[in-house]
Amino acid sequence: MKTLNIIRQSGLYIFLLALVLFTGSIWIGNYQISQEVMETYVAEKGIQSELFLESVNATVVGKEFTSSWSLHHALDQAVSAANSTHKANGEWGKVIWSKSSEMAFVLGKRGAGGSVFDNKGMWLFLTFGLGILGGLMFILPGIWLLGPAGIKNNNVFFNPATNRGWIGWIAMIWLVLFYCILYFMPHLAMSWTFIVEPVKDVFAPGGASQWFLYGLLYCTVMLVMGIRMIIKYRHSKYHIVRTFSVLFFQIVFAFLLVELLPLFQLPAVDFKNAWPLDYDFLFDWNVLDLLRNEAYGKFGLFVFVWGIFFSLILVPVFVYFFGKRWYCSWVCGCGGLAETLGDPYRQLSDKSVKAWKFERYIVHGVLLFAILMTVWVGYHSYNVLHDAEPNDSQAVLLGISAHDVRSWYSLLIGSIFSGVIGTGFYPTFGNRVWCRFGCPLAAYMGIVQRFKSRFRITTNGGQCISCGNCSTYCEQGIDVRWYAQRGQNIVRASCVGCGVCSSVCPRGVLKLENGPEEGRINDNPILIGNGEAIIRDTIG
Repeated sequence: MKTLNIIRQSGLYIFLLALVLFTGSIWIGNYQISQEVMETYVAEKGIQSELFLESVNATVVGKEFTSSWSLHHALDQAVSAANSTHKANGEWGKVIWSKSSEMAFVLGKRGAGGSVFDNKGMWLFLTFGLGILGGLMFILPGIWLLGPAGIKNNNVFFNPATNRGWIGWIAMIWLVLFYCILYFMPHLAMSWTFIVEPVKDVFAPGGASQWFLYGLLYCTVMLVMGIRMIIKYRHSKYHIVRTFSVLFFQIVFAFLLVELLPLFQLPAVDFKNAWPLDYDFLFDWNVLDLLRNEAYGKFGLFVFVWGIFFSLILVPVFVYFFGKRWYCSWVCGCGGLAETLGDPYRQLSDKSVKAWKFERYIVHGVLLFAILMTVWVGYHSYNVLHDAEPNDSQAVLLGISAHDVRSWYSLLIGSIFSGVIGTGFYPTFGNRVWCRFGCPLAAYMGIVQRFKSRFRITTNGGQCISCGNCSTYCEQGIDVRWYAQRGQNIVRASCVGCGVCSSVCPRGVLKLENGPEEGRINDNPILIGNGEAIIRDTIG
């Protein structure tokens, strides 16, 4: 046992070293933009601003920048100064609409140098390689250290990493900053993208984007933490199978196919992504690409029809038969990350009635926002498809531009809520922040599950000892014990059917079932022992 603990401790140190190197790499590198690189970029983007060209020729071209910060600062000043003048003069054709952070990312990638750029394979090993090695060294000894099969949650409320302690807050800050860089400051992620380029080159040479970095990191984290999940829940076939399921759908459908399909001149599409989670499905650029790109042939039309059929037919039908668990706990990448990386934090979800009320308002508010956004962008895409000449009026419905609606949705929901908050807040607010409060697809499926589904969690109230394990480890913040004490079936829109409540119950009170609709929502009396007390809750 002593040797195993030494291995775990060493693994932790190796992982932390890899994390420090990965984080610190954003400050390593130098950038020099040549005249040729700048002219090529200007031509690609169709930039017409002479003021911008004069400024960058004087302050950027040929100059050496020791960090992506300084490169971005110089470009941002040039863009801001040029745009201010053009807007004041009404020269809208010369306004530069590209974000300076994206401009710095593209130009920096083409004019980069330094240790990370020159030694990509070495840095891949020092970050991803050591991170995986350290993580496995920390996790695998659990096979023996955890003792007999069974869920071990010992000391989770005494560990500063899992009880909102100082480690948890540091982890939250790191995750929040990572997502802020990913979504809003891609120029800072240039070194990270260089690190993963040896992997990207396996699929197609040409450089890795921040989204390839994210996809690879996402799959790596899910795989390593999935091994932890399997070890922890190794007594349960249900948890083992669903862990393999989410790993398969994430790695194969959301990563490998997305990278492989373009190699055959086909659209990079995640076939398991459903509206309204796939909120950009009806954006004009996506619709035109699928329906008008001749290189795709009929495959583009198939993808478009599949997206509609999957979202509007298959999703509710499957929810009827199996509940939303078929997607949220078996297929979805967001749910997969929550169940693997987020598993140590499931006990942090708020179980209060106040949180439940807030959850219902906010998640259905996001669903309504997604529906309205879809109406606007659908209207715009329809006009673009059928009007020969593009014009600004195509995007305007009831005086509101589809461009504005989708921009606000993409910013508030697609970036801040789903990423910065939804994943960044794992270590302090639980692992299903996004799924519980923000996911419009979860809200859509939840309505079907609540009112028209065969799924329920049945309870044997006579066996309940009110230990509270079920409520404590419900990642969706459901007070499961309240239902178990009363012998009532649990039929909640938010339940993702992860099954952990049933697994941590020491008395076998809870069971996930798909049965007849009749009697699914019951009002059983409170059960005391093996008998009945006809006591009903009449409040409200």
